[in-house]
Amino acid sequence: MTGLPGEPAAGEEPAASLSPASRPVVVDAMGGDHAPAEVVAGAVLARRRGVPVLLVGRATEVLRELARHGAAGDVGVVHAPDVVPMDERGAGAGTASSLAVGCDLVRRGVGGALVSAGSTGAVVTCAVRAIGRAEGVLRPALAVALPTLAGGASVLVDAGATADPTPEMVGQFALLGSSYARAVLGVADPLVGLLSIGSEPGKGNRLSRRAAEILPGLPLRFHGNVEGHDVLTGAVDVIATDGFTGNVVLKNVEGCVRTALAMVARTGLAGPAALDEVASRYDPRTHGGASLLGLRGTVVVAHGSSGAATIARACEVAHHLARERLSEPVP
Repeated sequence: MTGLPGEPAAGEEPAASLSPASRPVVVDAMGGDHAPAEVVAGAVLARRRGVPVLLVGRATEVLRELARHGAAGDVGVVHAPDVVPMDERGAGAGTASSLAVGCDLVRRGVGGALVSAGSTGAVVTCAVRAIGRAEGVLRPALAVALPTLAGGASVLVDAGATADPTPEMVGQFALLGSSYARAVLGVADPLVGLLSIGSEPGKGNRLSRRAAEILPGLPLRFHGNVEGHDVLTGAVDVIATDGFTGNVVLKNVEGCVRTALAMVARTGLAGPAALDEVASRYDPRTHGGASLLGLRGTVVVAHGSSGAATIARACEVAHHLARERLSEPVP
């Protein structure tokens, strides 16, 4: 069931003529803190839930893990001898790495989407290089749906792909986030906010002030500035910002939720079941990872510490996004 680097596994259907929804989700088996064991376990779980998957990595190790789960004949494997270190930012992702081979399989149409828990910087760089940006897109952006008090979710974009964008890029992030909100969250006409240090017009740094001038002229419903305390309220459906700020906000939200729940647990004011229900809404196993928008193919970046359940969910999300064709060009 293995092949040369980048070669589909023996017995695997070429799939290039299939629609993205019918092609397997390509999983970078060597990406992540707990690879390949947890990644392979997650891929097997996704396969048993009905998601077609194709693992890419060191064939001997991957097949050994598949055998542990009794799935050696159920999941295809493509051999890739090299591994991208978790501290790699992207330039060192050689063509024989599991990440590069996985991206190339998506580019060639063998896979419908890619899932990796590897270094975010490496995934972004490799995906842009191998899969390519969608027509008109300047830079890709990571989108994460955060649960809100209103009962739905707000899309935070960019959550870490592009740390130093131009104002024009932030405008495109807003458009990409709006497409994501429509396709994934079912919001017919998403309301977009620009993250800043004040809600009043003119507030913010040079980047946010210029972006605020651009956004009203784009084909989206622009609310204006929103502040950090608005992120989880549901005031808007999409929150646009640069990747540096967005990543800080995302990790701050995750840390604050964990801390607040721990403090409530100590008081005894809420039982374990209620606390677990809230915690689960912010658990990576619920959302799987961040969607890398603005490419010619679908890519989902899972957290580096992802376990099997998170990888499985990431595969499900990637399969859904490929079905929705979110790699289409922005307006």
